Amino acid sequence: MYKMNLCVTGLQWGDEGKGKVVDILAENADIVCRYGGGANAGHTVIIGDTKFALHLMPSGAVRPKTICVIANGVVVDPAVLLEEIAGLEQKGLNLQGRLYVSLNAHIVLDYHKLEDRLREESMGAGKIGTTARGIGPCYADKTGRSYALRMGDLLDTATLKTKLQTIIAYKNKLFSALYNATPISFDEIYQKCIDYSKKLSGYISNTTELLHTAIDQGKSILFEGAQGSLLDIDHGTFPFVTSSNASALGLGPGCGVPPQKVQRFIGVVKAYTTRVGSGPFPAEQDNAIGHRIRERGHEYGTTTGRPRRCGWFDAVAVK
Repeated sequence: MYKMNLCVTGLQWGDEGKGKVVDILAENADIVCRYGGGANAGHTVIIGDTKFALHLMPSGAVRPKTICVIANGVVVDPAVLLEEIAGLEQKGLNLQGRLYVSLNAHIVLDYHKLEDRLREESMGAGKIGTTARGIGPCYADKTGRSYALRMGDLLDTATLKTKLQTIIAYKNKLFSALYNATPISFDEIYQKCIDYSKKLSGYISNTTELLHTAIDQGKSILFEGAQGSLLDIDHGTFPFVTSSNASALGLGPGCGVPPQKVQRFIGVVKAYTTRVGSGPFPAEQDNAIGHRIRERGHEYGTTTGRPRRCGWFDAVAVK
């Protein structure tokens, strides 16, 4: 395959096998860029006898010479990112000098995960069925602006401390009033952020500039989506969707590269249908057939381990 910029997205409710497709295409790519979602995504790549379960890291990370970019549209859980970096290093894959995380990517912290759980529990039977990884609350803070933190804030710990004090005070008032929850500790979260700053500061950079420079130099970039198009916040089966633009439409705002710079968009579909969480699923087989599909296809969430709902291929939804 000659050099070109590609974008790979899922055309169902996620779990179509994008990670495997991205890994194959990454052989011809200089850079693999993840442009949306968070640690609620799960991409599984198997090389030989080694299985890689990635949540934040672009699937290209399993190739030792591929540059990896986590762009501004991703919400980054620093704890998960550090865990993945350590896991890859244990398998002989060094990320130093080839992993770049956007200054403008928003940070998922413990209070986002708590808010996710409290909100879901309060909804009862009407819950959305999130992964409880704090993704929705982090994107909500991003849109609300006043109580948001970005990866760039980890580079200025004095300003970070002031911002975090304001956020924690607000979140404690909110959680107490709405859910009668126990107050969260500022000191505990701040110390975690200091640790994240020490360990991740070397990876944080202006990834938009990096990507545009790479395009000008004629390098090949593989853009990797998360989840699937039917989970897109604007164009999916709302409200039973994720909190980001999970279709190819998320590429531009998610990394700062216009779609005109991408020569080919590839949609991934599998021969049956699965979905995790609540929401409509016309082709679902909640019976022995669905169970057989689940067991044969190992349809359990990479991120949560939850059994996926399974059913026939839905040609109408894919179209």
